[in-house]
Amino acid sequence: MCGIVGYIGHREAYPIVLKGLQRLEYRGYDSAGIALYDGKDLNLCKTKGKVADLKTLLEKEISTSGKLGIGHTRWATHGVPNDVNSHPHYSNSGNLVIIHNGIIENYDSLKKELIKRGYTFQSDTDTEVLVNLIEDVMTNENIKLGKAVQLALNQVIGAYAIAVFDKNKPNEIVVAKLGSPLAIGIGEGEFFIASDASPFIEFTDNAIYLEDHEMAIVRLDKDIKIRKIEDDSLVNPYIQKLQLNLEQIEKGGYPHFMLKEIYEQPLAIKDTYRGRLLADEGIIKMAGIEDNMKRFLNADRIIIVACGTSWHAGLVAEYIFEDLARIPVEVEYASEFRYRNPVITEKDIVISISQSGETADTLAAIKLAKSKGAFVFGVCNVVGSSIARETDAGAYTHAGPEIGVASTKAFTTQITVLTLIALRLARAKGTMSSSDYRRHLHELELIPEKVTEALKADKHIQAISELYKDSRNMLYLGRGYNFPVALEGALKLKEISYIHAEGYPAAEMKHGPIALIDENMPVIIIATKKGHYDKVVSNIQEIKARKGKIIGIVTEGDVNVRELADHVIEVPETLENLSPLLTTIPLQLLSYHIAVLLGKNVDQPRNLAKSVTVE
Repeated sequence: MCGIVGYIGHREAYPIVLKGLQRLEYRGYDSAGIALYDGKDLNLCKTKGKVADLKTLLEKEISTSGKLGIGHTRWATHGVPNDVNSHPHYSNSGNLVIIHNGIIENYDSLKKELIKRGYTFQSDTDTEVLVNLIEDVMTNENIKLGKAVQLALNQVIGAYAIAVFDKNKPNEIVVAKLGSPLAIGIGEGEFFIASDASPFIEFTDNAIYLEDHEMAIVRLDKDIKIRKIEDDSLVNPYIQKLQLNLEQIEKGGYPHFMLKEIYEQPLAIKDTYRGRLLADEGIIKMAGIEDNMKRFLNADRIIIVACGTSWHAGLVAEYIFEDLARIPVEVEYASEFRYRNPVITEKDIVISISQSGETADTLAAIKLAKSKGAFVFGVCNVVGSSIARETDAGAYTHAGPEIGVASTKAFTTQITVLTLIALRLARAKGTMSSSDYRRHLHELELIPEKVTEALKADKHIQAISELYKDSRNMLYLGRGYNFPVALEGALKLKEISYIHAEGYPAAEMKHGPIALIDENMPVIIIATKKGHYDKVVSNIQEIKARKGKIIGIVTEGDVNVRELADHVIEVPETLENLSPLLTTIPLQLLSYHIAVLLGKNVDQPRNLAKSVTVE
């Protein structure tokens, strides 16, 4: 959940580390810190708050010179957000300095043992325990830092990505990974360390992504040595060429990353189906499906595991797979799936969905499914991520970097990939006619321009947001394919505006939520012409009879809902099973504008982080 960044080389470390923290702040932003070493003095500054607060403080208080530096932006696990609990952390001697993303589950027992040996602790963090454990091993065994890190980590239970250095050896940084991402950028006579590649993309496009249970000694003027933590065996590093570019991780003139990413969706969807969807030829080409077609066609069922927005995309996929391909589907919260002793067999296919490819619960669900013999197919956005490496096969979404914590283009590109898979399987199984299949391909090809059309309602949605920004509760309703969109719309509003919202199937309104409806309850209802339209109109009439305020998401040219609703937002017409790609757009914009009008930090909502890499 936290972001870590480090540099060692011939440049001044401070501007690189600081800029890296700014780019990683989406991973955690309740506190931040930097440690810099110039070969003589070790300067450390950390504070509760944002990276901007750290920048203001450290440029007043410490020297920013030095060719070695590490930095951290925190999402709190052990210990409340404050200056003392912020990273980096010193060992008792002051020689070792560490930054850490993850959680050490047995830190309490380790801490008690270290206290018996005379160690003292200033913070409430598990990280301070870890750095002192490394120092204890290093001192007692009279060994170098790298070996001490290896031995110490073999005593640790939990997840981590760490970077640690010894000020007595200013030419090296030791890093290690288990369950939390860690990339090493390789430049000319310099190295970069970060939770992802964004902090060093302008300096190098060569990177090594550590695997779980691996550590590396990053030493100037020497090749990187990567070893297995468990047995100290050497690993041949795989140097990957990065596809990321600097323009993708900047705001590009937009006031927030979230708004930029909402507007990037037409291109993101097109990039996701580019080369896979050949509508004129009636072809879908996906290597991960073609190479494993027999497994998919012979599967008893598909189990989709995901969390948050990705879980909502999985719910949409359930409708699509069952409707088009006639394959039974179950959608599970990864966080529950891994703990309820699920029934999984070798005849099951598990599809895991994650934007980051690092979601801890989803990774654990994958490992559980594989241990039961299931075939696991991954859908994620980040090349080289843990889920991409852990699954048997998969497909990338090609959404590009998503920096805003509230997912937008991840959702629509995930649905795009899952729709392509369902269509390909439907054609292989013969559950769709040739004409219906081709109609779906051509309509999917048109979705990017229809999303562009839906975005033109932005000003209208902003005006509606002005009217409802002070609401304390909102209800989101949808039926069929658009029930998961209602859930997603409610989640977006909760995430960034902190207004309580709930998503429901429209027909379930009468089974409880209708009791909440009065003149103060805005109800956002998805009422497109395809799919149960008449029944949704009846639901609207029931809301109207109880004086609820109605915001209808409707198909262009709708007349019936317009007469009943207080406000309507139009989206272009499309096939029912593609409608979530359009109906989600106004809900994203509504959430965005309400949050901005309330003065909320849209890109970095409180208590949330982009990648949930701890339980």
